[in-house]
Amino acid sequence: QVQLVESGGGSVQAGGSLRLSCAASGRAVSMYTMGWFRQAPGKERDLIATVTWNGGSADYADSVKGRFTISRDSAKNTVYLQMDSLKPEDTAVYYCAASWGSRWIRPDYWGQGTQVTVSS
Repeated sequence: QVQLVESGGGSVQAGGSLRLSCAASGRAVSMYTMGWFRQAPGKERDLIATVTWNGGSADYADSVKGRFTISRDSAKNTVYLQMDSLKPEDTAVYYCAASWGSRWIRPDYWGQGTQVTVSS
């Protein structure tokens, strides 16, 4: 069992930055590939970034590539999502998720979500 707790959401103007954190606890946390999803009102929950257990490989959706950076601190069991050059269309609830193994397959555990609102 893995528990995920997100923090760092809030409101920001377009062009600004936010950093989300996801604190993981539980059994064998370091064996999970971690990801960030987001869900805007009326839309599906989309995977936007993943990072492998050792932080050596990261992948991004085209919508955030070049603006967002995912990283993990294995010593702290924490995953981060640095969001720069934010746009109003980035407004969504952001969820941290964990997928068992060395690459992303599917979410096995979810966090509770944190709201990000970007105003124009």
